[in-house]
Amino acid sequence: MTKVWFITGSARGLGRSITKAALAAGYRVAATARNTEHLKEFASDYPGQLLAVPLDVTDQEQIKQAVAQTIAQFGRIDVLINNAGFGITGAAEAFTDDQVRSQLETNLYAPIEVTRAILPYMRRQRSGRIMQISSIGGRIGTPGVSIYQAAKFGLSGFAEALSREVMPLGIKVTSVEPGGFRTDWAGASMSYAPAIEGYEQTVGFVTQFLKGDGFVPMGDPDKAAKVLIDLAEHPEPPIHLVLGSEAAAMLQQTDAMRKAEFEKWLTVSTSTDADDAVNFLETEAGKAYAKIKGVE
Repeated sequence: MTKVWFITGSARGLGRSITKAALAAGYRVAATARNTEHLKEFASDYPGQLLAVPLDVTDQEQIKQAVAQTIAQFGRIDVLINNAGFGITGAAEAFTDDQVRSQLETNLYAPIEVTRAILPYMRRQRSGRIMQISSIGGRIGTPGVSIYQAAKFGLSGFAEALSREVMPLGIKVTSVEPGGFRTDWAGASMSYAPAIEGYEQTVGFVTQFLKGDGFVPMGDPDKAAKVLIDLAEHPEPPIHLVLGSEAAAMLQQTDAMRKAEFEKWLTVSTSTDADDAVNFLETEAGKAYAKIKGVE
């Protein structure tokens, strides 16, 4: 049986690389984009394999229609790639309300809603793979991209919790967390808040870095796509997968700092227990709870 992939944001960047790789691997693909004209090349190269579906991921009705159209065409969805998204840079207080809302709607609410629309079909199949394209910015905080990273932290957390929720159903979930890749994330798709006084050394530095010639991403989107093709067939995929050597190095540094901070303040953390408190994790119910959470 040829598996069916459902990919958001297929028209450009990493989404386009994933779509191309999935089609080349012989999968059937529902490729979604705001403008499906950008998918004509795939339609002519892979007749019968590709279903080009118009989709604004912030429109819940369009999400339902896109999923229904895919099921009507292919009968099932085996792999979901939630890739659609965009970046925004600026000081947290400088963003407009519309910029904040748009960022959260596209980068967090939309992948949650697409996932929720597809889960009933995967549940009935008792199988499926879900890959949420988050970011290394969903694991570490960087000045200048606070709202973007608020969405990505949320998406990574959603993926982790969901993975444990649906594991007994044969559905496996991975939060894919790339570093810098050679897409247009910091180019045409990036927008900026107005500069305001006081943030020159933090937000200002990041803004100039992203706009300048010094920012040359290390990641190759075609190589990342190949990894995701292989990941979709792996019997034990990770819950979190960091992509890119600089992203891996940044996370290692951040984890070491977090561990040191945690240990420094551990006595304060434990000082808030009630005097008669029993360690819940040592009870039978607590052990069962830990097993469900995957922390035993």
